[in-house]
Amino acid sequence: MQSISNTGAGVIIQDIAAVIVENKAHLSEIDGKIGDGDHGVNMAKGFGRAADRLDPLGTLTDALGVLSDVLMGEIGGSMGPLYGMTFADMADDLGTTETIDAVAFASMIRAGLEGVQDIGAAKVGDKTMIDTFVPAVDAFDAAISQGKSFSEALAAMKIAAEIGRDSTVDLVAKLGRAARLGERSRGTLDAGAVSCCIILSTFADSITARLS
Repeated sequence: MQSISNTGAGVIIQDIAAVIVENKAHLSEIDGKIGDGDHGVNMAKGFGRAADRLDPLGTLTDALGVLSDVLMGEIGGSMGPLYGMTFADMADDLGTTETIDAVAFASMIRAGLEGVQDIGAAKVGDKTMIDTFVPAVDAFDAAISQGKSFSEALAAMKIAAEIGRDSTVDLVAKLGRAARLGERSRGTLDAGAVSCCIILSTFADSITARLS
């Protein structure tokens, strides 16, 4: 059975942070079309600070906890609390699990999704990160239920995240600052959906590279 050790998996969060920082300008450019234009700046600041503070040789559980604390306590905008709660619930769910296999990962990402849903009102179709997150988690679960391997399920999650991200182009924003634009919010990606896709896709790539 494919798996990774929780110990030493803190580096996965550093991998995610590196891609977020790399996409700082891109995320802010997208956000600037229908929002405040600060999504990339805030995300890069939060993930970058967390990456500097976590132990890459430590557990994924601890790294998720560090990331959550930074996002909830040190960055502005609405996404800090939303992502902060996501990663806090992932950390709580993973806990002292020593070996992360497909079942453990499925539970972890589902907990993260439920965490953000508990504090936000967004649904699929509202042009938010949920449009990426829900289909990605559902695709992972579906792959596992079909007997697919951990790596195959991660690949399915990544594809679903990309499709979900791209679906936001044709949606009208229902929540947040962008909602004030009404129909004018149609025609551009949602920045939160894009950053969520980056996070889930990098999770998939980083874990796949370490599976044994």
